[in-house]
Amino acid sequence: DGPRPRPGQEVSVKVLCALEDGGLVERDPRLTFVPGYGDVVQALELGVPTMQPGEVSFFLADFPYGYGPPGSWRCARREPDVPPEAPLLFEVTLLEVRDGPDPQRLPPDVRLRLGGQRRERGNFHFARGDFAAALRSYRLALRALDGPTAAPPGPQEEEELREQRVKCLNNCAAAELKLQRAGEALAACEAALRISPDNGRALLRRGQLLAQQGRDAEAALVLRRALELDPASKV
Repeated sequence: DGPRPRPGQEVSVKVLCALEDGGLVERDPRLTFVPGYGDVVQALELGVPTMQPGEVSFFLADFPYGYGPPGSWRCARREPDVPPEAPLLFEVTLLEVRDGPDPQRLPPDVRLRLGGQRRERGNFHFARGDFAAALRSYRLALRALDGPTAAPPGPQEEEELREQRVKCLNNCAAAELKLQRAGEALAACEAALRISPDNGRALLRRGQLLAQQGRDAEAALVLRRALELDPASKV
């Protein structure tokens, strides 16, 4: 027993998720997330904050609170592991509630895991067409990846942190474009290029955005550089 999770607190839950016909979708003995951050499906976002530590709950979630109209696909399969518009049954045990982690104090490996988890969640929202939610997840991923760490990262971890930041910034640019915010998309591209000046994806998108603004001379320089890096690119 104990108080229910408050906004901003982190929770750990044991989750079993199945289709109505009993087909297993997910089993996680300890899933950790902060409700409201968009890291998990909405059924868990809304349901877990109503629980007390130690409580076991069953949620029957209609498809808008699960994986939405498209369902969920795994790359290795030809069939979706969650069919389109499928309701889901969750068995959830609330294991622990604690104050949310300070991302500035996390070790590099945890920051990488948290950043990757939130970027993947952003990709999930993007694939569903919820670009505002995708952008929020990408920004949360960047917040986890940026800034000083509890311990200095090693060379490999530092490179992985840089790569993850660039991926998140490129994804932010794509989401901003879907939201018809070209200025913000250009700023995200330029932030990615400050980290990785020869990132082809950021160069290409920056060149296209500059051309759309009528800044043709700047666009030509950027696009020539992108072409030098990837001469075979049809785009």
